Amino acid sequence: MTHTDDTTAALVALAEAHGIASSYWSFFGDRVEVPAPTLRAILTAMGVDASTEEAVEAAIADREDRPWRSLLPPSLVIRQGGGDLIAHVLDAHDIALSVGLEDGSWRDLEIPAQHPSSRSVDGTTVWRVTVPLPADLPLGWHTVHARQWSRDGGPEQTATMVLAVTPTRLAPPPSRPGNAGRAWGLMAQLYSVRSRASWGMGDFADLGDLAAIAGGRGADFLLINPLHAAEVTPRIEPSPYLPATRRFFAPLYVRPDDIREAAYLSPDRRAAVATARERVTAMDTDPERIDRDAVWLAKREALEVIFAAPRSPGREASLEAFTAREGRPLTDFALWCALEEHFAATLAAGEERPAEAWDIASPLVARLRDELSERVAFFVWLQWICEEQVARAQREATEAGMRIGIMHDLAVGVHTKGSDAWSLRDTYAPGILVGAPPDMYNQQGQNWTQPPWLPDALAANAYAPLRDMIRSLLRHAGALRIDHIIGFFRLWWIPAGLGPAAGTYVRYDHEAMIGVLALEAHRAGAVVIGEDLGLVEPWVRDYLAARGILGTSVLWFEHENGGPTPPEHYRQALLATVNTHDLPPTAGYLAGEHVALRARLGLLTRSVEDERADAVAERDAMLAALRDRGLLPADADEQEIVEALHVHLAASPSWLLGVALVDAVGERRVQNQPGTDREYPNWQVPLADAAGAAVLIDDLPRNPRFRSLADAVDTALRTP
Repeated sequence: MTHTDDTTAALVALAEAHGIASSYWSFFGDRVEVPAPTLRAILTAMGVDASTEEAVEAAIADREDRPWRSLLPPSLVIRQGGGDLIAHVLDAHDIALSVGLEDGSWRDLEIPAQHPSSRSVDGTTVWRVTVPLPADLPLGWHTVHARQWSRDGGPEQTATMVLAVTPTRLAPPPSRPGNAGRAWGLMAQLYSVRSRASWGMGDFADLGDLAAIAGGRGADFLLINPLHAAEVTPRIEPSPYLPATRRFFAPLYVRPDDIREAAYLSPDRRAAVATARERVTAMDTDPERIDRDAVWLAKREALEVIFAAPRSPGREASLEAFTAREGRPLTDFALWCALEEHFAATLAAGEERPAEAWDIASPLVARLRDELSERVAFFVWLQWICEEQVARAQREATEAGMRIGIMHDLAVGVHTKGSDAWSLRDTYAPGILVGAPPDMYNQQGQNWTQPPWLPDALAANAYAPLRDMIRSLLRHAGALRIDHIIGFFRLWWIPAGLGPAAGTYVRYDHEAMIGVLALEAHRAGAVVIGEDLGLVEPWVRDYLAARGILGTSVLWFEHENGGPTPPEHYRQALLATVNTHDLPPTAGYLAGEHVALRARLGLLTRSVEDERADAVAERDAMLAALRDRGLLPADADEQEIVEALHVHLAASPSWLLGVALVDAVGERRVQNQPGTDREYPNWQVPLADAAGAAVLIDDLPRNPRFRSLADAVDTALRTP
C-alpha cells in the first residue's frame, strides 16, 4: 500500500503530532503506508480539522502553541524519586508553586531563576519554566497549585494540576513456602461453571466455592473472565469483553439467596424468590448453552422482591456509605440501567428512543433521573450487593490458602452504546472503533466494535476514568490481568464504515497510564499481568518487566529455531499458560479443532489442507519435545498428554503458571472464536467433560481428571 496523492507531508506531520501512525510494520513484515482518508477520519474524531491543506497548517500551529497557553498542564504522572514540572508564565511575571499532598500537608516548590526558553503565542511572549520536583514526594494523588502575579499590578492568575506519584516497580507475586517464588492457579469462565445452587449460570457464590476448591489443591490464584456489567435488558451481550462499563460489576452474577435480607423474607415473598429460581434451575445441568437473558429475567424478579424488604439500620448505613464513596459515577451508571429499561418498554410500545436520551446532560435525562429515581436506587443497591459478594469470594479464596486469590480480567474497552460511552462521552473518540490488524490467526483483521479513549481527554481528566476503574476492580482482588495491555501504548483505530485493515495505530502516554495502573495496584497490594501477545514491539515487554508488570505466554504461540520454545527460555516475569480462551481447550487443540472450526465458519484464507498440515506438524513437534524430556510414554492417551504439557511448562522460570479449568475436565469446545459474532455461540458454552456431560462445582473435588492435573502441576512446581 502506498500513500494516496492527497497524503501531504503536512497531513503526515499533523497526524504524527497527535500520535497517529502514518505508517507501520504489519504482522507479515510489510511496511504499510496509511491512506489519507484514514488519517483525516481519525483527526476529525480527535476534534482536529484536517479537511483542507489550510486547516492542516493551522492545526499544526495550534498543536505547537497549545501547551504554552496554559499556566500548568491538567495533570502530570511521575515515578517516585522526582521529575520535572513544566509551567508556562508570562514575561515580567512572578510565580509561586506548591504541592498539596494527600495527607493535607503542603510543600513549596523552588522556582529556578533562569527561564531558558520562550515562545511568542498569540502576540505575547511566554516563558517555559522547568521546576524540579522533590525526590521524597510520597506515592499518591496530589495537587499542584500555581499562583502568578504581575509586578505592574495586573490581574493575578491561578491554576491547579493533579500530580500522581507512582511506584517505579511493583513487587513480585507472592507464593507458598517451598515454591521458590512461583505459583500456579486456575483459569475459568465463571459464567460457565455452575453448581446445584446456581441460577442457570456461574455466579459470585460459585466463584468463592471454586476458589476454595482450587486453593485446597495448592492453587494461589483464580483467574476469571471480566465481570464487568453488561445490558440489563435482553439481548444481553454474551461477550464479557464487550461490557457496558468496566467500573461496575454485572448484577447477573449475584446469588439472590446469599443476600442477608433474603433470609428474613416473609413466607409469600420467599415463595416468590423460589418460584423465580425454579424457572432456571434446569439450566444448571444443560451442557449446550448459557442463556443469560433467561437467567437475568429470573434473577431480576427475585432481586426486586429482596430489594423491597426492610434493611437493618446497620445495613442501611453500609449502603449509604457505599453510595457516597462511589459518588456520581455510580448513580450515573444506575441511571443508565434505569433508562435502558424505560426505553425498552417504550420501544415495545412502538416509540423510538429520542436522540436527546443519548446526551447525559440533556433536559430529558435530567427529568428522567427524577422520574426513575426508584429504579436508580434499585441498581445502586445491586452494585452494593455485587461488592459484598465479590468481597466474600476473595475472603474464601485467601482462607483456602491462596496467596493471591481472585484475579480479575480487564476488557480492552466498552460497548458503543453502553454506560461508559454514554456518561463519559467526551473521553471517547466518536466514529472510531478499535480492533487489530490482520495476522496469522485472524487473517482479515479484527473489529472489536468498541470506542477508544481519546488520549488528550484522559490527560485532561487526570486519568480519573482509568484510576477509578482499576481501583474498583482491585478493591477485593489480589491480581488483575489486563487484556491487550498494548492498548496502554497504542491501539488500532478503525474509522467507522471501514474494514479492520483500513485502520492504523494511535499512541497513548504509556508512562502515565502504566504509572496510574502501578499506583493503584501497589495500594491494593495486587499483582498485574499484561496480555502482551500479538504485534508487540520488543521494548514494550522490557518496559513492562522493568515496572514489575508480568507478561503473558501461551505454549502454542512460543516458537524458537523452528520448533517449540524450551520452557527454560520463557521469561521470569510471566503468566505462562498452555492455552487461551481464544483457542479450543487443549484436548480440542490436539485434535485440530481450531482448524476445523475456522474452516466451517469460512475464516480461513489458506486451504484447509495447508492449515491442517501445519497443525499436525505443530502438534507432532510438541509431542516430540515432551518425549525427549521423558514426560510422555509412547502410548500416551489424551489426558496424559494434557498433563505432560502442563508439567513441561512448569519447568519454566515463570513466576505464574495458569491451568485452564476446561483442560482439567476434558472439555473440547472453544469459548470464543475470534472473527465471529452470531456464527458461533461465543461465551455461551457451559463447562462439560470429554463425554459432553455438564461438570458442576459440587462434583469437582472428586473429579479424577481435575485432581490428577492439579496434583501434577502442584508437584512439578514444588520439585527443584
